[in-house]
This record gives sequence, C-alpha cells and structure tokens, in this order.
Amino acid sequence: GAETKDVDAAARTVIAGAGHGEHFTHGLGHGVGLEIHEAPLMGYDRSGKLRDRVPITAEPGVYLPGRGGVRIEDTLVVRASGPELLTQTTKDLLVL
Repeated sequence: GAETKDVDAAARTVIAGAGHGEHFTHGLGHGVGLEIHEAPLMGYDRSGKLRDRVPITAEPGVYLPGRGGVRIEDTLVVRASGPELLTQTTKDLLVL
C-alpha cells in the first residue's frame, strides 16, 4: 500500500545523505511483467501504490558527470509483511 513516490523519496534520502542527491537522476524502479518498464513506476513524479504480490525492480544509481556511475539492480516481490528479495547477489565491493 506504500505510495510509489514515497518509496522513491526514501531511496533519494539515503543517496542524498551520502552526498550524491544530485547524481541520482532517474526513477527508483518499475514493475516486472511482459513489458520492459511497466506499472507501478517509482519516481519522484509518479503516482500509484505498491500492491501485495507485485514483482518490482529497485534500481538506485549514482552517475558522476564525466566519470561514470553505478546502479544496483534488485528484483523483489511486494508482500504485505515486507519485501521478498529475489536477487541473491552480494553488494560487497570486490577489488581485483
């Protein structure tokens, strides 16, 4: 039942707190289904609510002009009890 713009705002608060608010220039994520990007769309200018059992992506990213960037992409299922994370990869930084 969370508003999609509120979920996007929570991600923006974390990224802004790390000093990169102006470098997060796209929406947080979207629904997963038959189309590449479908409802619910999560962005600061989007409206809608997350519903139980709906698969979505969470894709926060930081892009530094002239340098590059990084986006963490997760897929999860919205559950009444909280998110069910489907992505099993680590978020640890690997230095080779």
